[in-house]
Order: sequence, then structure tokens, then C-alpha cells
Amino acid sequence: MSRQSPLLLLHPSDDVAVARYDLAAAEPLEGLPGGPTGPVPRGHKVALRAVGAGQPVRKYGQVIGYAETAIAAGEWVHTHNLGFGSGEIERDFAVGRAAQPLPPLEPGAERYFDGYLRSDGRAGTRNYLAVIATVNCAANVCQAIARRFGDVRRQYPAIDGVLPLVHKGGCGGKPGWELELLQRTLAGFAKHPNVAGYVLVGLGCEGNQLADFIATGGLVRLEVTPRERPAAILMQEIGGTQRAIDAGVAAVERLLPAAAACRRTRQPASKLALGLQCGGSDGLSGITANPALGVCADELVRQGAVVVLGETPEVYGAEHLLTRRAISPVVAQKLLARIAWWKEYTAASGFCIDNNPAPGNKEGGLTTIFEKSLGAVAKAGSAPLSAVYEYAEPCTVPGLGHMDTPGYDPVSATGQVAGGCNLIVFTTGRGSCFGFKPAPVLKVATNTPLYQRMEPDMDLNAGGIFDGTTTVREVGLRIFERLLTLASGEASKSEAQGLGDEEFNPWIIGCTM
Repeated sequence: MSRQSPLLLLHPSDDVAVARYDLAAAEPLEGLPGGPTGPVPRGHKVALRAVGAGQPVRKYGQVIGYAETAIAAGEWVHTHNLGFGSGEIERDFAVGRAAQPLPPLEPGAERYFDGYLRSDGRAGTRNYLAVIATVNCAANVCQAIARRFGDVRRQYPAIDGVLPLVHKGGCGGKPGWELELLQRTLAGFAKHPNVAGYVLVGLGCEGNQLADFIATGGLVRLEVTPRERPAAILMQEIGGTQRAIDAGVAAVERLLPAAAACRRTRQPASKLALGLQCGGSDGLSGITANPALGVCADELVRQGAVVVLGETPEVYGAEHLLTRRAISPVVAQKLLARIAWWKEYTAASGFCIDNNPAPGNKEGGLTTIFEKSLGAVAKAGSAPLSAVYEYAEPCTVPGLGHMDTPGYDPVSATGQVAGGCNLIVFTTGRGSCFGFKPAPVLKVATNTPLYQRMEPDMDLNAGGIFDGTTTVREVGLRIFERLLTLASGEASKSEAQGLGDEEFNPWIIGCTM
């Protein structure tokens, strides 16, 4: 079928094509002479051939589900006739078979950005001070401290803000690995290259004891006094809420001059660490914005940067595409082990992984988790899979990695940023207003109507790929160039609107007692 056909065929073996616009019943179409048997919304699937009940249905050349009833040629294919089946698809994991290195950079093709070089050798794209709660009981104090510095940029233009990092955990959970997970997450933000210094605030009696947290996290006050213990305030010891607020304000004031003295300098693109996110996905996510982001991801990998995929439930059904690119059996097995964990975790909670597609996803044309995952992994480009990380684990291996996170965007991004990501690209088809301090977020719309409707929130439009006015590679390179300017200090749409204070959300896995 031609590129301008009303139907977009993604792979020669597909049983379905994607409608480029709202199709009317019996509208004659190339490749489907009888036309649809009924209306088919833009971005949704129409059957190209008959599929028997219980038989697999293919899109992207991969199985996206099973026909729950017999599907006729021309029929709209969606939740009413396509299902998850048993959830088991025979996959060829073919470990490492497609792990081909990307073409090397040509001499002189190295790219740079203006960033903050930190004492550990990493580079920040922003320059924040953070006020970090060890437990939810300290959240109000942290927020009150940060509010005192709401206009800090007026006096200190080099400081992007004083950021309260508050959460709902820190006590009432199981000691051991769950507490270590929270501590690893908080420590990742304290030591993040976008954070020049920080103050810790605890209540005093919580499970996440402040002294243990400092020792476990190996915490220091990065750019201000690297060898000194961080400012740490316990509300019960200091005499309550107001005294803790006053002490926290004084501690931040001591950090301001040194943080304000930090300056941007020319840094290689290899010091970038990009978190790949998609949210509010639609039927075009895997056709436009996600493949374009994959092109950008490959360019960053070629520059020596770190790129981190996440959202493990949205890899399920497409994990074989990543294992084929794994650099070793060990890396592949780590990914498969995380997939197995999620299957057990959801089953124990009375869930099914196919519960993942949200109502908006389905309204936008996505039917099963298999279909959603196949589109989601397109964000990862074509680079070899070099690492698989636990949640909030430091991401230190150059190249493409995967971090085990939930699909829920705030929790997923929290893990990636805790791991060191200093930039996020967020693709969306339904429209997300996501921001995430301290890492700037670049949002990419999958379709032109969304971009036009929500332009104040969308940084780039990938809809021209579907409209036929541009290519995946052109949009991918546009994302890459915008990331370099974003890393150098240009504000994203979410930053310009002041978004990103509320999305910090560490993963709480187990029971709350």
C-alpha cells in the first residue's frame, strides 16, 4: 500500500492495518475493496483478512492478541473481538542474535552541551537545591522550608529552585529490601548531578532512621562541602515543626552561595543520561513518536551517553525484541527474570498484566498489553541492550539499558532519575501534562490534532510522520537537537509552566503495616 493510502500497513505479515482517518462503512479502500464493515476511528485497526476465533492477530509483524470471535475482513478490530488469550505467546528470545553495534561516530561528529560538571565527574543539566524528607511525617516541614525560597532565582539566577522531595513512605513497611529500595531512591536524588546540595529532614522515630539512611546512602553534601556530613534535622530532637522549619531555612541559606557559584561549562554529550517515558499512549505511539525517540536514543548511544528504558509491564509481550539485542546471556536473563517477577506480582495481587492499558489508551486505539508493549519498546531504538537495572539503581553503563519500574509514569520516572537520568523524553498520544523536577522533560505528541489542541504542553509534534509530511528519522534527529538545547538550559514547556513538583513518587511495593 502506498504511503498516502487511507490504510497504513506496518508489516507484510500483518492481519490488520491502521486507519489514517475516520473510515466510513463500505468505503472502498486499496487492499480492502469491500471497505470496512462498519466505522473505524482514526488510529484504530481494521482487519485485512478473515481471522478465525482463537487465532492470533498480528501487527508490527508480531502477535498482539487472539481473536475472541471470528473476525471478518474489513471489521474493526478492538476490545470487542480481540483479547489477551492465556497471556502466553511462544517467543523466540534468540539471545544476542540482533546485538549489532551502531555505526561509530565520524571524526568531528562529537556533540556537546553546556552543563554543570560535578565533583563525581557527572554533569548536571539543572542546578537545584533539595530538601528531602526521610518519612512522610516530615513532608510539611520540607514543603514549608522550600516555600521560603520560592523566589530564589531573583537573587541567585544560577539556582533553578529549592525543591522539596516528599513522599508517602518511610515507615510502616517491612525492614530489609523494601526500606533499602526507598533509601536507594532518596540517595539517588540527593547525589543527582542536577542537585548541587541538599538538606535532610526526618521526624525521629520512623523506620527510615536518618543516621542509617546517611550511612547506607553514602551521603555527602555534593558541591558545597563534599567531605562534610549533610545538614540533617530531626523534628523530635529539635523541638517540633516550627523549629525544624527555621533550622531547615538556615541550612538552605548556608548552601545558597556555593550553589549559586556553579557555572555551566562545555560538556560532551556522553555525560547525558536520558530516561525514556511514554504516557497517555494511543494507537499512533508505536508508529510516530516512539520510533522517532528510538532514533534519538541511538544517536545518544553513539555519542557514548546512557539511555534508560523503563516500565517493565509495558515491555511484556515484546521482551523477545530486547533479548535478541542483549550483549550477553546474563543481561537477557536479568530482563526475563524481571518479567517473571511481574507475572507473579500481578497474579498475587489479583491482577493481570493486560489490565495495564488504561481507558484512554483503548480509546486511542490500543487493545492489549502486547500491542502497547510492541509500540513502547520502539523508544529503545536499535542499539544493543547493555544493562538491566533494578529500580533506582545507578545507571552507569554507557549505551541502552532497561530499568525495572512500574508503568505508572511518576513512579517509573522517579526510578530513572534516582538512577542518574538528567533528561527525560515523554511521548504521549492522549495528552500528558507531565513535568519532573529536577530533570527537565521534553514532551512529544504522537499526532497533529493533539499537538494543535495542547500546544502549550507539547514541545514537539511527531504527527507529521503519520500525516506523511516528515519521516521518523527527521523527527528523531529533531528530538536529539532539542535535547542538547534543553540540557544547556533552555526551558521545556513543562518547566515554563512551573510543573514537576508533585511527580516525585518512590515505588512502594509491599504491605503497609
